[in-house]
Amino acid sequence: MTLAECVLRPPHSLLDQSWAPADMRGGGTINADGFGIGWLPLASSHGSEPAGGSVARRYRRDRPMWADACLPDLATSISSTAILAAVRSATVGMPVTETACAPFVEGAWMFSHNGVIDGWPASVEPLAQALPRSVLMTLEAPTDSAFLWALVREHLRRGRSAAQALAGVVHDVLALAPGSRMNLLLNNGRQIVATTVAHSLWHTQGEGSVTVSSEALDPHDPGWQPVPDLCLLEATTTDVSIQALDQGWT
Repeated sequence: MTLAECVLRPPHSLLDQSWAPADMRGGGTINADGFGIGWLPLASSHGSEPAGGSVARRYRRDRPMWADACLPDLATSISSTAILAAVRSATVGMPVTETACAPFVEGAWMFSHNGVIDGWPASVEPLAQALPRSVLMTLEAPTDSAFLWALVREHLRRGRSAAQALAGVVHDVLALAPGSRMNLLLNNGRQIVATTVAHSLWHTQGEGSVTVSSEALDPHDPGWQPVPDLCLLEATTTDVSIQALDQGWT
């Protein structure tokens, strides 16, 4: 699949969601503060699997997706079977910069956050104190999303599963900032793991594929199913499981 087929061409594509979102949940009216697309390179030009040991690539801009004249040609020329794309509506007071846009990446992992930490940054200061100083000094941007990625990444580096990492971070943040909205998503080409906390999330399965999106890419396709609030989704190309976030993941 090309990036264009995933991001630009569906009936309610991410491009459409950038200027005409259907379910923002209090997060603004449009997503005009930047965007990013991450992908894993294929093993070969004719391959259908990411290359072994793939490192995620990404293209990010601090402008609206619809305003990037280079994107259509770029997106048509790149194919991948593991893609994570996001558009951004910046929270008031947070910078509008390229480095603040998801996906955040390390190795094959790609991460995004849809929502906001309530009371940022003071509310979660205790969690910052638990991170290595070098991590805090090298955040890509002074935003809640970049901070959440730092927390998730520390869990992954310590050997926790993707499900444990996301659920653990959600648990810790909600304990300090219960009014937060935190749809977190991880993709490494082998699995997609996502949480729903006060924001919309949908999924659908195809033949050997799964797609997870904040809004259904085709609202008229009955294959798209909503994920209930306060749940954790784990998906592979053959299976999707959804469990409550309080079922022992932390």
